Amino acid sequence: MKTKKRSKHKKWITIGIIAIVLVGVAIPSYMRPKTTNFERVEAKTGDITTYYSFSGNVETKSRQTVMSETLMQISSIKVEEGDIVKEGDVLIETSTADEIKSKIDGIITKVNIEENAQVMAGVKLIDIVDNNNLEINVKVDEYDISALAVGKETTVKIGAVDKEVSGEVESMSEEGQTVNGVTYFTAKIDLEKDSSIKIGMSAEVTLISDQVKSVVTVPMTAIQFDDSNNPYVLKEDEQGNAVRTDITTGINDGTTVEVISGVSDGETILYSKVTSTSSGMGFGGGARNNTTGGGDN
Repeated sequence: MKTKKRSKHKKWITIGIIAIVLVGVAIPSYMRPKTTNFERVEAKTGDITTYYSFSGNVETKSRQTVMSETLMQISSIKVEEGDIVKEGDVLIETSTADEIKSKIDGIITKVNIEENAQVMAGVKLIDIVDNNNLEINVKVDEYDISALAVGKETTVKIGAVDKEVSGEVESMSEEGQTVNGVTYFTAKIDLEKDSSIKIGMSAEVTLISDQVKSVVTVPMTAIQFDDSNNPYVLKEDEQGNAVRTDITTGINDGTTVEVISGVSDGETILYSKVTSTSSGMGFGGGARNNTTGGGDN
């Protein structure tokens, strides 16, 4: 009887050992990342460009508000709204034969008086704007001042007329204004002449922030981060397993990332569209006003 019990006991011990061995083999095999669960993408040589973006409105560089300097009687008004005038053109004649002339080239946008009216000193008579020399004033965060160096070329998109024209940074204010704890400066962007662009239209000003050419690039989705926020990618080893390779990254445009080291042109990178082993924070925001654009793989 005792012999049978020992035999059963040994049997269960043997079964337990076998089960432990099987579990020990199965767990590493289960936990090892299999390449069949991953998508594949090839690293490519390409160009990446990032941009700064600022919003503003089209304004005129030159404007004249014609005011009455003394008590006067208006005898004749020589212009009406929409007229184009040159510097020196007569706008108004008074009852005393005095002439009030334009001081700029421009277009009459408003006539505020009538003939034979008597006006006091300081009354606004006529508004003139120069619509041939336009600019855009944009508010610039103090951290982005270096991006708008005087003379730097920009691209200006005017949504109302669906056009992109060239611009150039003309000047930057010397004194900033603080709003809600943030200091802003005003940059003036000289605008290319275009008759379809009108004063007051909204504009988006963009200029290059960073640019690299002929560098190794991979899609941002293929890069993962560990708990210390260190970037890495997965490559396939000789046994067909996905293995980690640490990398050094450069600039990114929100879609494509420059890889400075760790990946070569033409190498295959593994990644998962559904799940990710990364738990780090990922890519930082970079420049405060940086916008995406221009990835070329």
